[in-house]
Amino acid sequence: MLLSILVASEFVPIFQEEYRALRPRAPMPPIAIRFRRFTSLNTTIRLREGQIFVSLSDLLEGAPETVIRAIAHILLAKLYKKPIEAAHNHRYKRFASSAAVTRQTELIRGARGSKRFSGPEGRFYHLEEVFDSLNMRFFGGLLGRPELTWSEHMAKRSLGHYDAAHNTIVVSRVFDRPSSPRYAIEYLLYHEMLHLKHPVKMRGIRRCVHPPEFKAEEQQFPQLKEALAFIKRL
Repeated sequence: MLLSILVASEFVPIFQEEYRALRPRAPMPPIAIRFRRFTSLNTTIRLREGQIFVSLSDLLEGAPETVIRAIAHILLAKLYKKPIEAAHNHRYKRFASSAAVTRQTELIRGARGSKRFSGPEGRFYHLEEVFDSLNMRFFGGLLGRPELTWSEHMAKRSLGHYDAAHNTIVVSRVFDRPSSPRYAIEYLLYHEMLHLKHPVKMRGIRRCVHPPEFKAEEQQFPQLKEALAFIKRL
């Protein structure tokens, strides 16, 4: 649910200045800016009937003016298909990837985001049983079990993912059928379990999702080639 909570009129002059810098001779359209209760650090911009409408995540309340200016430049540049200045891009990414903002974003997403669970018990495979087996084989039984669930739909684009905000591993229901070899499901779950063991780290402004130690342990899965081949066929 997205609810407007505050008109951010104090940011209008910043957007106007960045608009003028990008379009020095174009007429200045009216600009309306609101904070909204997004579940992440979202920002949107729209041009409707000659007016610019901007929605900023309320996580940006209290952000430094330099960051708001960078956001204004990036949004307006995208809207009017102008090049984005590297300095503004770097400033925003550095802010968004900072430890404090990343942690706050995860907390907000966990509190506001809705997560619908279909549960770990499928028609042919039970994810908790597979998890416990892998936990003993590869992690000495020391990995805490997160929420495990099959996807609601037969997703083929997202076969599995770990949601840190909800501490949940989701596996696509497309694998819950007799023709799916157990090793394919085991590999998918093992991959997501490695995300539990090796959380995302920041290297400067870049998120490191699969660090070297993650990739090294992934190679230890005994039927890796067979599992990848099966997944590719899907």
